[in-house]
Amino acid sequence: MNMRPETTVPDLLVGHAQDEHALTGVTVVLCPEGATGGYCIRGNAVGARELQPLEAGSLAPQVHGICLAGGSAFGLDAAGGVMRLLEERGAGFMVRGRRVPLVPSAILFDLVIGDGSVRPDAAMGYAAAAAATAGPVAEGNVGVGCGATCGKLLGPDFATKCGLGAVGQRTPDGLAVFALVAANPLGDIIDPATGRLIAGLREAPGSLRLADSARLVRGGSFVAPAAEVPQNTTLAVVATDVALDKLQAAKVAALVADALPRAIAPACTMYDGDVVFALSCGTKRADLHRVGLLARDCLEAAIVRAARAAKAAGGLPAAGDLET
Repeated sequence: MNMRPETTVPDLLVGHAQDEHALTGVTVVLCPEGATGGYCIRGNAVGARELQPLEAGSLAPQVHGICLAGGSAFGLDAAGGVMRLLEERGAGFMVRGRRVPLVPSAILFDLVIGDGSVRPDAAMGYAAAAAATAGPVAEGNVGVGCGATCGKLLGPDFATKCGLGAVGQRTPDGLAVFALVAANPLGDIIDPATGRLIAGLREAPGSLRLADSARLVRGGSFVAPAAEVPQNTTLAVVATDVALDKLQAAKVAALVADALPRAIAPACTMYDGDVVFALSCGTKRADLHRVGLLARDCLEAAIVRAARAAKAAGGLPAAGDLET
């Protein structure tokens, strides 16, 4: 099946806004008509907002978008701008005659690259939502991927620039799946097909050679500096036009989260804030396990694209600059 950086799922919109000097930004995935959702948390350093509408016991039947932002906890402000844009366009949960858009959000830490005093805010969230389209998805140093890095086992100076990746596919019998990811992990990005390192921890701050984070951890060379390492997160959104309820969407998110340790090593550590969101935007019928595996394949490919599409920034090289 052909994978490409397009949403493929009808009624799904993706938009970015970023500050290229400060190296921070926002990416939104909008479903203005509403989508059933679920999520899976795999990290232990999560920053998030408005997750409750995605849970099976929530009164709210659907959500209207997902907001992913840099800026650490400060970046949660961006969701307010996304809500405002959706409200202006008539999207949202009706409450006593008023529309209240529901926008679950998650953030990543990018304050050690660029200008950490500049963080995504409601204005940037609004701009990302206003820019959202159904067309091809920009990748690399865009949106929430603007300040993303990987390979921070020995601190940010040893890291490689990473970014945002997106992959959509449509099966021969017409099912659509889509995955978008901002890869900002503690570990390295690897190619699941070959096991080869793509980007991550470098041997020294000025080096263009990779050091292999997982090898160092296995060898006992890593002792976590508590003040330094809780600065990592991989945030993903997957979507499909297959009908899912909230419980099924949560299961799909859990199945898809298996892509993280296949394309990142080490993955889902105590110092990562990994979250996978799953959205159902259609009425087609298919087994949820099929959807989960198809979306997992998309997410694996999107993580690899997030590394390969990134460009050098903030004094850090990108995958295309490294010695192989």
